[in-house]
Amino acid sequence: MTPMNAAPLKFLKTFQIAARRGSFTAAAGELCVTASAVSHQIRQLEQQLGVSLFERRPHSLTLSEAGAWYLTQLDDVFGLLNSATAQLRARYAKVVLRLQVPPFFAQELLLPRLAQFSAAHPDTDIRIATRIAPEEVHPDDADVSVVIGKGQWPGLQVQRLFAQTFVPVCSPELLESSGVREVAQLAGESLIVHTRRHDLWERWAASVGLQALQPRQEVRFDTMSAVVDAAERGLGFALVSAPLTRGRFAQGALRRVFDQEITTGESYFVLLRAADAERPSVRALSDWLVEEFRSGVADPQST
Repeated sequence: MTPMNAAPLKFLKTFQIAARRGSFTAAAGELCVTASAVSHQIRQLEQQLGVSLFERRPHSLTLSEAGAWYLTQLDDVFGLLNSATAQLRARYAKVVLRLQVPPFFAQELLLPRLAQFSAAHPDTDIRIATRIAPEEVHPDDADVSVVIGKGQWPGLQVQRLFAQTFVPVCSPELLESSGVREVAQLAGESLIVHTRRHDLWERWAASVGLQALQPRQEVRFDTMSAVVDAAERGLGFALVSAPLTRGRFAQGALRRVFDQEITTGESYFVLLRAADAERPSVRALSDWLVEEFRSGVADPQST
């Protein structure tokens, strides 16, 4: 029995996706098959390997020790495979760059400036992904990624862009009508909350010496884009990414309510694999991102 017969590539990819998602149902959605098909492929793979890759319980699915080890090996293998495929295309086909970026970064910073890079590289196709799974910092199908974090990604080349900070804002009309001029007055207002940063208002209040912040109402959204749009429409006061919303401040769509910003210890980073860094097109894109965004984030209309 050859290694490839023991572990068909299709089954290995199914296992990798199911392991990352922690769910056969979620993996089925990504693969566009049924959950039973995913389960069947995993069972066949386990039988052919002679190893249990998952620990199955009535309401949970976790990797076994062997499965966790195997996943780390497959991540490296698929990373190399994708890199080799990209290099093949770079040598013998039209250049294609695959960039992964957070959606709000793409909307506020990347899109207003991307035409500059495209004009300088007319023979390069760019494929941009903004759907980022929490467990996939730099996925196999990305050449370059822009991520938010603290800079700890072993095995990847990492370049820091700028720090992530948040500042309280609202629409000019709401600032005028509410009469909010002191931090304590926010307690009687509607606050807009980012679901993934649900404690950010409490942390900001503590940073300015306010013991408790009890708003009249909370409105929650699951994306920063929605948070910012809601603030612009006067729905309430919001904590937004200060470096990403400078353009909206300059346009007058949003107003800073207070100057105090809260730092999260995170920054925006550019990530790429060492093998991909050897490709001129990948290096050109990563260098452009660093040059554009490392030394502060100015209003793109002014550049």
